[in-house]
Amino acid sequence: MSVQAGPDGLPRCPWALGSADYLAYHDEEWGRPVTGEAALFERLCLEGFQAGLSWITILRKREAFREAFAGFDPAIVARFGEDEIGELMANPGIVRNRAKIQATVSNARALLALPDEESLEALLQKHRPQPRPAPQATADVPAATPESKSLSSELRARGFRFIGPVTAYAMMQATGYVNDHLADCVVRSRW
Repeated sequence: MSVQAGPDGLPRCPWALGSADYLAYHDEEWGRPVTGEAALFERLCLEGFQAGLSWITILRKREAFREAFAGFDPAIVARFGEDEIGELMANPGIVRNRAKIQATVSNARALLALPDEESLEALLQKHRPQPRPAPQATADVPAATPESKSLSSELRARGFRFIGPVTAYAMMQATGYVNDHLADCVVRSRW
């Protein structure tokens, strides 16, 4: 599927037209560079929570996730124990999946264990794909790439969980490490 006209008549990636939430996320966030450990940690966690679910579910619960996980401050989340995990399991504002909640706590600990020169940002940069031609249609956008496979492998080797190649690639897309806006998407030209 190629670009489609949005409510303003401008061409956009077709997935963005499913709801006002998707449209705002597509136009204002998706694919734009994200920096800083806490912001990248948040995206890593949310992509992990999204596994097996629709992104709109996570997008609509994002503020509740931020509140529940202390703004995704890795130093705070790393200290979560069974009491906090129990509270999160009872929180209807987030996805209550014990394995994903535990992975988020584990990932905060893994992030804090990285040497200074090997930050999450540095690891993403290390595995950034080379620029490639803009996708013409959604069928041209991969679910995973060799780079997302290597990023996933490295993160898992460093103790991160719920970060397979597809999740790693989704994070690369969401944080601007790749630009998968379709070639004729109005947002791609703003990037």
